[in-house]
Amino acid sequence: SGSGGEQNAMPQEHSARKITMEELGKHRTPNDAWMSHKGKVYDVSNWMDHPGGSLIFTHAGDDFTDIFAAFHPSSAIKDLNRFYIGELDDSVLPKGRLNRLEPEKQRSFEKSYRELRAKMVALGLFKSDPIYYTYKVLSNLALLAVAVGCAMSGSFFVQMCGAIILGLFWQQCGWLAHDFLHHQVFKNRLYGDLMGIIIGDLFQGFSVAWWKGKHNTHHAVPNLHESSPDATDGDPDIDTMPILAWSLKMAESAKDSEWGRFMIKWQSVFYFPVLLFARLAWAQQSWLFVFGKSGHSVKLAEVDKKNMQYPTLEKIALIAHYICLGWILYQMPLLNALAYFLVSQTSCGLFLALVFGLGHNGMAVYPADQRPDFWKLQVSTTRNITSNWFVDWFCGGLQYQVDHHLFPSLPRNNLKKAHELVESFCKAEGVTYHETDMWVGTKEVLSHLSRVSKEFVTEFPAM
Repeated sequence: SGSGGEQNAMPQEHSARKITMEELGKHRTPNDAWMSHKGKVYDVSNWMDHPGGSLIFTHAGDDFTDIFAAFHPSSAIKDLNRFYIGELDDSVLPKGRLNRLEPEKQRSFEKSYRELRAKMVALGLFKSDPIYYTYKVLSNLALLAVAVGCAMSGSFFVQMCGAIILGLFWQQCGWLAHDFLHHQVFKNRLYGDLMGIIIGDLFQGFSVAWWKGKHNTHHAVPNLHESSPDATDGDPDIDTMPILAWSLKMAESAKDSEWGRFMIKWQSVFYFPVLLFARLAWAQQSWLFVFGKSGHSVKLAEVDKKNMQYPTLEKIALIAHYICLGWILYQMPLLNALAYFLVSQTSCGLFLALVFGLGHNGMAVYPADQRPDFWKLQVSTTRNITSNWFVDWFCGGLQYQVDHHLFPSLPRNNLKKAHELVESFCKAEGVTYHETDMWVGTKEVLSHLSRVSKEFVTEFPAM
């Protein structure tokens, strides 16, 4: 077990301990977490007050060079000096380690994509456009104004149209809060966080601390199954059992449950009805995270809850959200208000989850201890949606999901330019890159669910 937060002096490299990749890979849990960054190995065991929360443990036992660059300013690396324990010997791949090139070729490939990132920085692609984001915020508030106006109408039909527009407003708030909280808009992270609370907690009704813990973990380990029950290197966004299984490994846990077997067998049929309730589930988890227990999000959610940056602001904003929603509902007769509530909540759930599903569902899934390098992991687990004016608005930048996953802090207004560079790089390096339209992408998701169902019924026949 590692020493975690003990103070270590940075030794001279010639006398530093050499640590093989195989030895590094043995330390994969929060209580025993070794990680490498640009050839240096750090023991961050039990670093529960890490500013980014439990996210750090997603790369225990592995290299975190590129995911560190995706989430941190370069100056943050100095905070790791006290955890230094030695130098990585990456000359030999561990036995049975799949999805990586031979060491020399792997280093060359990683050097190439890090140079691409440097090129994008030099081109100014990480600079946001304040006019673009001002327009996005104001146009989104216009949706809210229309939804409220419809609620005050005496027509039930107009009110239900308003409910759907409110669902769209919440969905679009999700994309905006996402941009601000990934620090795409402001260099000053405090400003991004505060805008995230306004748009996320107040407008949308989702806790930003809850969301950050869940979403940033997903970014670090997309479509990964955890390497062991004690590890925290699994993707929470595919933790959808016992309702949906994205791999046979996930479905196996339902083999002894009659209800679970029924759900997995028919999961492609239940997919869209399940999506309708996504917002309600996430709103409940947010409320529990802020006001009660940690809520269902990531394994160490209690650590993230303890490290909340703005607990009082989030409580005030969430309460204000429901007060405002209650005022809107108060403008209508009781049954109309109930219908408005259900239609707005379920339509938003569908609008949000449809885009989320297109991003990763039905793409490659890996065991966490067999993950590819950062670039190949992000590209092979992610699906882009072909751009047009509707897709660009509806998907809020996530039509460029591959490009966003590679460069999370790159502003939405520059994703199209980044996409051209990423696509060219993937072709040059022979890396699989998947893009399709919304219709075909949705059919791929349903086909994948159906395929897992058939594999499950074949592998685990009913007794």
